[in-house]
Amino acid sequence: MVGVSLALALAQTWPQKRRIVLLESFPLPGATPDFAAGYSPSFDARSTALSYSSCLIYQELGIWEQLLQRACPIARIHVSDRGRFGHALLQAQECDWPALGYVIENAWLGNILIQCLHEQGRVELISPATVTGAKIDDAGMALELANGERLQTQLLIVADGAQSGLREALGIDTDTRRYDQHAVVANIGHALPHGGCAWERFTRNGPLALLPLLPDAAAPHRSALVWTLPPLEAERMAAASEVDFLQSLQQAFGYRLGRLQRLGERASYPLNLVQAKEQVRSGLVVIGNAAHALHPVAGQGFNLALRDVARLVDVLGDAEVRGEDFAALTVLQRYANAQRRDQQRTVEFSDRLPALFMRHETALGALRDVGLIGLDLIPALRREFVQQTAGTAASAEYRRVQP
Repeated sequence: MVGVSLALALAQTWPQKRRIVLLESFPLPGATPDFAAGYSPSFDARSTALSYSSCLIYQELGIWEQLLQRACPIARIHVSDRGRFGHALLQAQECDWPALGYVIENAWLGNILIQCLHEQGRVELISPATVTGAKIDDAGMALELANGERLQTQLLIVADGAQSGLREALGIDTDTRRYDQHAVVANIGHALPHGGCAWERFTRNGPLALLPLLPDAAAPHRSALVWTLPPLEAERMAAASEVDFLQSLQQAFGYRLGRLQRLGERASYPLNLVQAKEQVRSGLVVIGNAAHALHPVAGQGFNLALRDVARLVDVLGDAEVRGEDFAALTVLQRYANAQRRDQQRTVEFSDRLPALFMRHETALGALRDVGLIGLDLIPALRREFVQQTAGTAASAEYRRVQP
């Protein structure tokens, strides 16, 4: 989704003389004019939480209205520390926003992006296609595909995920830290309506998040669960019966959504912090999870990647206006320098927050209570915190979205 978003942004701003090619290893669907009319949500659909800054970016691309059709607004976020009295409530209305963010099913988000690619007709899609080799030459970057084809490009942008094979093939090392935690994800049906509230509950084992989803035919009230657990406990929960799973989750979360009634398909994956040691070279940029894969707390990873996309497109466009070589290291380093603070701040927040709440010293617990209470009682502090986590502090140049 990061690569497609970037292709759409380039198609909107890049001079017509420039060729834009999107390579994707999985077969992409063709143009389907009646896609929206025939879309049927699934109880088990995986979803993505878009921050307010991401909504601004998609509005700039002219596709927010389409995405909004299947987007569940997050009106408020309730943050608590299990077993302690401190809590905070963050609300969109305090920032004069329509929502703090939106939760969208991945199938809807991905297909709308791809349909928009087909409609604008500017990007050349090569799918399925796998890059097996990339070498720098006098003309830029020479790519070799699995089918034997060769492509020549001035600028290669790598967005093939946290386990990026292309990043590895190019000799770009990573700093990797294993959290010794797994994320268990599933959709949950519950008795009470969520009212647009996202719940972030810190437990002894790790953070537990329930994000509001739109209803479907199988469940009028449902939320997306991301439950961070030690590996053995995650393995046990992944294999538990539905009754046992919901009982354990109910005990950890409580009854704020009433009785938990239904469990969707579960998935579990290990959590690591992965950061590429190089994000730019002459003729090369690494973005998305290939550049930085984060802990899922607060859902920062994809939203940071979209801010990277917006900044990169701005820098490349500025280089074109100046008549500069847009693939030159000096230009690409300008992008890396411009995004460094946002990346560092977001990585540190996602990395340190779970660790802070997993420490159980009495004094530290009391300090957490004071911090959450202060966040709950001081409007200016709440607004600053929300703007940082929503990405708007780093993306102030984007106009306010009007869903």
